Amino acid sequence: MMRILRRYLAREIIGATFMVLLAFLGLFAFFDFINELDSIGKDGYQVHHALIYVALILPGRVYELMPIAVLIGSLFALTTLARHSEITVMRASGLSTSRLLRELSLIGVLFVVLTFVFGEYVAPPAEKAAQQWRLTATGSTVSNELRSGLWVRDGHRFINVQSLTPQRELQGIRIYEFDDKLTLRTISDAKHGLFVEGVGWRLTDIAQTIFEADRTRVATLDELSWASELTPEVLSVLMVTPERMSVTTLYAYLRHLTDNNQKTDRYEIALWKKIVYPFAVLVMMALALPFAYTHDRMGGVSVKVFAGIMLGVAFHLLNGLFSNLGVINAWPPAVAALAPSTLFLIAAAVMLHGVDRR
Repeated sequence: MMRILRRYLAREIIGATFMVLLAFLGLFAFFDFINELDSIGKDGYQVHHALIYVALILPGRVYELMPIAVLIGSLFALTTLARHSEITVMRASGLSTSRLLRELSLIGVLFVVLTFVFGEYVAPPAEKAAQQWRLTATGSTVSNELRSGLWVRDGHRFINVQSLTPQRELQGIRIYEFDDKLTLRTISDAKHGLFVEGVGWRLTDIAQTIFEADRTRVATLDELSWASELTPEVLSVLMVTPERMSVTTLYAYLRHLTDNNQKTDRYEIALWKKIVYPFAVLVMMALALPFAYTHDRMGGVSVKVFAGIMLGVAFHLLNGLFSNLGVINAWPPAVAALAPSTLFLIAAAVMLHGVDRR
């Protein structure tokens, strides 16, 4: 009987989940395209540019929406079973809540793996490609919000970069180099910088001011190699928000920030969220199970699906809220990342305990 139940639940939940996911993707794609309308016609940005951009950011939407889609899909499948009294019959035959929850978890593993694959291997490169496509189409460059450009620390060097092109070329580079006693030794201004594997950044058109013990001199160089941990992959954080980056990229950038004694709170929280988020799918399935034990025959499915949408939206909002609160209040990154899933898991446990006592 359990094998038949598992197959039925898997078919119904997977089918309903993918239908919900497609509906959400269509809705979000429409809204994303509407947001792009203001840019169409400016700087050579056309309708086909906007359509390709929207298509490229869809994998990120899949990653974000998967737990919500699983919640609604599970609600629909389980509520349909309850509506026809099939779960009541199975419980009367000895099916326990823990056994049914275990069967749901086995199905949920598929969605956990799918969420992880999209979050780690599909969404990050697609997001980066989307930003590069948009910048190339408009002929723009990537720059920091500060008027003076991007500032980064690299050992005893402080680097100011005015802009980074979609082709990952640096423009307007100024390097302040200090010695071990924090005395300014050189200021190097370069017009362009291009990354060469195995060499580092190759700077061109350099004017270098050298501070010596009793004088200052200026040197002009055509080319200068700059070996640095600041690879294009590290600088790619300018194009992709931490929440859309892969675990490996986040970890590499965290190491760079740690080595240079810079704040890492936002990126640590994002890293923990990337690790924890796929398992939110299992929490959503556990949250859907208590709804299967109610017996509303009139309008029950639609009401519960609506409840699932509201719960999914609440989970999405709490994820963002706790991330921001974690950064503002300097909470431990694991706490900020785990809090939303933990709260929903506790809610699911309380609800399951309540229905078991009936």
